[in-house]
Amino acid sequence: MSRIYIFTGKGGVGKSSVAAAHAIKSAREGKKTILVSTDMAHNLSDMFEKSLGKEPMEIMENLDAYEIDPEYVMEHDFASIIKCIENMLPNSEVEDMSQTGMIPGMEELFSLLKISEIHKSGEYDRIMVDCAPTGETLSLLKFPELLSWYMERLFPIGKVAVRLLSPISKMAFQVELPNKKAMNDIERLYLKLQELQELFKNRETTSVRIVTIPEKMVVEETKRNYMYMNLYDFNVDGIYINRILPQDIENPFFEQWLQIQKKYIKEIKDTFGILPIYEIPWYEEELKGKKAIERITDDVLIKTDIFDSKMVLGREVFQKNSKGYLLDVSLPCADKKELDLFQSGTDVIIKLKNFKRNIPLPNVLRNYMITSAKLEEGILHIQFEKDDKE
Repeated sequence: MSRIYIFTGKGGVGKSSVAAAHAIKSAREGKKTILVSTDMAHNLSDMFEKSLGKEPMEIMENLDAYEIDPEYVMEHDFASIIKCIENMLPNSEVEDMSQTGMIPGMEELFSLLKISEIHKSGEYDRIMVDCAPTGETLSLLKFPELLSWYMERLFPIGKVAVRLLSPISKMAFQVELPNKKAMNDIERLYLKLQELQELFKNRETTSVRIVTIPEKMVVEETKRNYMYMNLYDFNVDGIYINRILPQDIENPFFEQWLQIQKKYIKEIKDTFGILPIYEIPWYEEELKGKKAIERITDDVLIKTDIFDSKMVLGREVFQKNSKGYLLDVSLPCADKKELDLFQSGTDVIIKLKNFKRNIPLPNVLRNYMITSAKLEEGILHIQFEKDDKE
């Protein structure tokens, strides 16, 4: 079964170079590999000094490169899903579905669908994904769960509405409700979203790896990135510290920079000590062209287990205890002052700064309420007890 490696981090830290170096190493090992860019500001063409088209192109033996164009993918690979989305929306909203920007998240959805399709094809042993900067990567990965959450709540209402309101819906609500066949399409889309969630959260299948540099603002964003990835239950199993200055520089100009880097390298190691950490030197040349990228492969990616599946933190799980049930959610680097938690209907809602996640409750907990919550050593412990009013 092929594995997916997702590289993320703040803009400008060298994600593309690190992802490309892994792709080259993988290809050298005889594994059929594809390097995929989901960043709309694609730079794989510049990096490999080759003009890439709208389909995968061979870069070297066992290695293809591919810059995803969501609009092209939408039109050529997923016409049935476009039809499904059209059936979910008023006609005025879908006069030109080629304009994916009209619907927030559509570019992310079709990029993920394409990666999933590549994975399902079995053509490649390893898939390296060069993602956009942190915020866009989070939007990319959390979109299937977010859309699924809304669809779960719309399904029962939608089916009743189709049966009872369809004849008057267009006149009364200015919306043409989907017919029975369309609802079946929507169900298929929902199942597709569930498949995407399972694929990208499956620790045996997908790894998220964060690239950073030893500077204050970048290190702080790396902590937030790691925290948010765990909030949404993605498996982060590697940190790459890029652009480390050599310690033997005999130039007074760099003395302060060396001290700054030393400070933040230590902070990264103290914060992410549970993860494998790789240190990448600052090279004297621009990392452009295959030979330049190979320097990272040869200097840094020398461990034989670098592609192994590493499950650093466990998935969220409900466990029965003497009081009722306990839910543990990994939130490393979280500050309880920035954390908000509440229960709404059949969901637990966790808010962390500007991000929010809805965790559906299993049926067995429908009559249970949150009675306490405690953040200890990066784990949020949420206690549920039977609601006596029921």
